[in-house]
Amino acid sequence: MSFTTFAYILNLSFFMAQNKFRGLGIALVTPFKKDGSVDYTALMRLVDFQLTHGADFLCILGTTAETPTLTFEEKKEIRRIVVERVAGRVPLLMGCGGNCTASVISELKSTDWTGIDGVLSVCPMYNKPSQEGLYQHFKAIAEASPVPVVLYNVPGRTGVNMTAETTLRLARDCENVVAIKEASGNITQMDDIIKNKPLDFDVISGDDGITFPLITLGAVGVISVIGNALPAEFSRMVRLALRGEYEPALRIHHKFTELFKLLFVDGNPAGVKAMLHSMGVIENQLRLPLIPTSLNTMDKISSIVRELGIKY
Repeated sequence: MSFTTFAYILNLSFFMAQNKFRGLGIALVTPFKKDGSVDYTALMRLVDFQLTHGADFLCILGTTAETPTLTFEEKKEIRRIVVERVAGRVPLLMGCGGNCTASVISELKSTDWTGIDGVLSVCPMYNKPSQEGLYQHFKAIAEASPVPVVLYNVPGRTGVNMTAETTLRLARDCENVVAIKEASGNITQMDDIIKNKPLDFDVISGDDGITFPLITLGAVGVISVIGNALPAEFSRMVRLALRGEYEPALRIHHKFTELFKLLFVDGNPAGVKAMLHSMGVIENQLRLPLIPTSLNTMDKISSIVRELGIKY
């Protein structure tokens, strides 16, 4: 084998191992009708809206999708519809996690992953495993997963923080672990991961409000909530920042700082669903135990939508 052929194969293997989930990813909401059933027609419109307004990838059946409130049949149908609607135009990331490792592995093995490019797996919630427990949990998931794994660290929801050391250990030991969605809020921890990570492992922002500063440190994008309503505007900010054009990116970041706060003041996805409702996209409907955002917050969101001239 010639050196040129060897170099080509080596470069091809390296390319194939890379994380596909870069730029603006959308943590897709699940639209509901007034009667509480899934609004699959609105879901298709929302997917089309993302694809024509700058989304680089979609994340389905995650936290923002209210996945714990969906039935098995609803999740299966959402997966089918999104896969068919996207038709390979952008990568698809799908949530699959829990606090029982065996159950997650069973779901990984029984799910049809056709058309899905990766799995987003959250740290186990409620039972608060040790760092070694987190490592063994994700190592087992990586070994069982038929698609690349994106770790998800969100201690505000799970009750446990995965340290930089544990994340880096997984990144080095598990070839199938390609990235982490970091939503710890700890910039020092995120920077530590970025600084010490392997070349084929990426950090993705899990928080809209810190996406700009995190990209300046070396993150490769965001899995966004606000992007459901503002894919064109937010994707422009992300792309400018990724190109190192920080001044115009910062202006867009500052433009939305008040919205960042409002969208989460009454919990997620109450804020972004209120925003989408004010734009005429979906019903302002959530499933218990989540409820719509307060009237006061709704009025503030609607006012900002009018001021910014945001249209669907």
